[in-house]
Amino acid sequence: MLVGTLKAEYAVRPLGTDVDRPRFSWIAKAPGYGATQTAYQLRVGSWDSGKVASSQCFGIEYDGPALTPRTRYNWSVRLWDGSDQETEWAPEEWFETGLLDEGFGSSQWIGGETSGAPLLRRTFSVDGSVRRARLYASGLGYADLRINGQAVTDAVLDPGFTDYGRTVLYVTHDVTALLQTGDNAVGAELGRGFFGMNTPNVWRWHQAPWTSEPRLIARLVIEYDDGRVAEVVSDPSWRITGGPTISDSLYTGETYDARRALPGWDTADFDDSAWSTVSVVDAPAGRLRAQEHEPIRVIETVDPVTLDEVRPGVWIADFGRTTAGWARLRVSAPAGTTISLTYGETVADGNVVAVNGHVEGDRIQRDEYIAAGSGVEEWEPRFSYKGFRYVQISGARPDVQLRVVNSDVRSVTAFASSEPAYEQFEQAMRRTVLSNLHGIPTDTPFYEKNGWTGDAQVGAPTMLAQLDLARFFTKWLGDIRDSQAESGQLPVIIPTNGWGFAELAPATEWPTVYPILLHEMHRTYGDERLLREHWDSLTRYLAWELDRVEDGLSVSVLGDWLPPGYSDGPAPEDRRLTGTAYLYRAVLAAAEIGDLLGKAHDYRKAAAELADGLNRTFLDRDLAVYRSADDPDYRQTSNAVPLAFGIVPEELAERVAASLAADVEARGFHLNTGCLGVGVLLPVLTAYGYGDAATKVALQRSYPSWGYWFDLGADTMWEMWEADSRSRNHYFQGTVVQWILENVAGLRNAGVGWERIIVRPDARGETASASIRTSTIRGQVTVQWRRVSRVFSVEVHVPVGVTAVVHVPSESASDVAAVPQSLAGEATYEDGYTIYTVGAGIWNFTSRTA
Repeated sequence: MLVGTLKAEYAVRPLGTDVDRPRFSWIAKAPGYGATQTAYQLRVGSWDSGKVASSQCFGIEYDGPALTPRTRYNWSVRLWDGSDQETEWAPEEWFETGLLDEGFGSSQWIGGETSGAPLLRRTFSVDGSVRRARLYASGLGYADLRINGQAVTDAVLDPGFTDYGRTVLYVTHDVTALLQTGDNAVGAELGRGFFGMNTPNVWRWHQAPWTSEPRLIARLVIEYDDGRVAEVVSDPSWRITGGPTISDSLYTGETYDARRALPGWDTADFDDSAWSTVSVVDAPAGRLRAQEHEPIRVIETVDPVTLDEVRPGVWIADFGRTTAGWARLRVSAPAGTTISLTYGETVADGNVVAVNGHVEGDRIQRDEYIAAGSGVEEWEPRFSYKGFRYVQISGARPDVQLRVVNSDVRSVTAFASSEPAYEQFEQAMRRTVLSNLHGIPTDTPFYEKNGWTGDAQVGAPTMLAQLDLARFFTKWLGDIRDSQAESGQLPVIIPTNGWGFAELAPATEWPTVYPILLHEMHRTYGDERLLREHWDSLTRYLAWELDRVEDGLSVSVLGDWLPPGYSDGPAPEDRRLTGTAYLYRAVLAAAEIGDLLGKAHDYRKAAAELADGLNRTFLDRDLAVYRSADDPDYRQTSNAVPLAFGIVPEELAERVAASLAADVEARGFHLNTGCLGVGVLLPVLTAYGYGDAATKVALQRSYPSWGYWFDLGADTMWEMWEADSRSRNHYFQGTVVQWILENVAGLRNAGVGWERIIVRPDARGETASASIRTSTIRGQVTVQWRRVSRVFSVEVHVPVGVTAVVHVPSESASDVAAVPQSLAGEATYEDGYTIYTVGAGIWNFTSRTA
């Protein structure tokens, strides 16, 4: 057995954590079959766990002496296998603590009124050999930090967006290599972000309780080889001036006047005597905490597919993909020339469409660069990102490149299939989700950039299946807790400035993301600490929801948002049906969490009462159909959701499913679901034996369908089923990908932290092969299947610590051969599948009668 992939707090070598008892994880690998970890020994600094009898390989808490701020700790682990043979110690890894309870010391928040984005700087001296230097800083809304003319990080739009009244994030930077003997300079350019938003908008971000001018707090700690420690802190000794970024807004873009640029402003020999002294400003109300989630970065740089002059002096660049980020400009123009870049997802009448009814003014997603006239000039924005495919440029002939920008989270899954549409949908969903990850999960990078809870509610299983979101969602769950009102209520968007507690609320299907996401995080990463940390806030929220239940029903104003034909938003059916169903699902998730934590609760009783209220009001037992008085026709969501959540009485479930399948067929295998129903429709059909119907819906090419979008040129998931969809980069209708991964590829996570998997490709229609490779917290799982005529073969790679239940389609168990047969054990047979339960290893199964 070998041990590797060592992580602390879900990260490799995290720099600057404020977690006082970090958790460690590793992955065990072994050849052969049936390998298990039976014990581990962990060493962290001077602390040694000793040999611990356990198969646990993640969530192992540090239990040694109190950690010291600003300290690097080396750590390693070794394991014992089932024969009590020990591994070698893994190569050492490290983590480094942040400021912990020490805080920022004598550092002060500084800023001042300036004519443009503030530039702040301070010189200092280094008089010896530097062993280590760390810059701890938070610039609000965003800070571009510099030392001696160089950026201290490749992160952008940093630090992450939070409810600044509750939490402010600071970032730790290793700046050892940037310092020089003698004179040095540290500087920062500050952007507004949501902290200093001054663009009027419907969500009132410009009136948030925290809204202020940009400001900075910084602490630079320099440790010399001779043991001396020196510090440079943000205080009145710093200087400030307005920089060349005249304006910046997440909604309207940036204006940069290159004539105002101050070359070398961030170097030691720059003369700042004309600059002003900074002001000491009020600290935000939120508590400063280390940023633990992945930063936002420029992920990729892409040349345009075409750059056409659509009329004299106006060009449109088509980058061939819909994404989020900005354009990098290279241009030569006379001094004072304004080059305008307008970003949009569509083109109409020869212009890029950049209209946003939620934001005041006619400037939407537009950057402006005012040339200095110094020859070839290069520029890209720093403080705003856009959702777009096209950029319209005027003012001078440009050279532009796309800069793809999103939270730098890792893809964990690779999928392939003989059916091109499935690959297309999976890749499009991944791009769509990434386009909506910028420190929070958003609903659209073009229009809102808001953390709508309902979007993450329906998208979370697919998002977690495709990407490593352990750190990202841990951060956002903290945002959820920060956004909670004293009453326990949660808003529909998070973080919030107070908007969303009354507007488009109550909407049960949206904030019930809280217990559901906690449950999904535990299922995906086995994260019990997260459950403990959120239990009190979770119970307060559910108490608020349950207190407003009337006659066994939960009132909701949003419902199955944006089904076909209802592009104004809500579905026509009684929204108490989905509201009650989602609350039922939420309290059952809370019941499981409470059981795990050993907490007393009455959530199963509450769930039973909600199911009774829903069935009593909406279930026609004679027809075995769920319907409401508001229905214009049969509503697939109203029936698929109760089936998916286990609300339908057992004796009626088959008939309800049959009615659902009949409606799908009657519509020519089309759906009529919005964002709530779309993710459960195909799994429910498949679970009840209508996999062929589900496949026909998935591969449908006419309206409404995913194929309809892609035949219109889509490369990402759209917000609406209609051809004139407002947003073309919106993931909540793209949850068909969960069905593709779980039912077509056939891999399902059925245990805590992937402890148990089910391999069951039960939606094989129209598909000759499929494969999925997923990096889980326990190791890599692979499923590859192929069908030739009636011969079906599947190969399954099961990592150490995982049990796989493999369902092989066949007419009888005797038709299936396993390799190695001697280690596969006895098979069972049920509902057309031969079932093997196997441990770690590479297994092959072949059926003659699939």
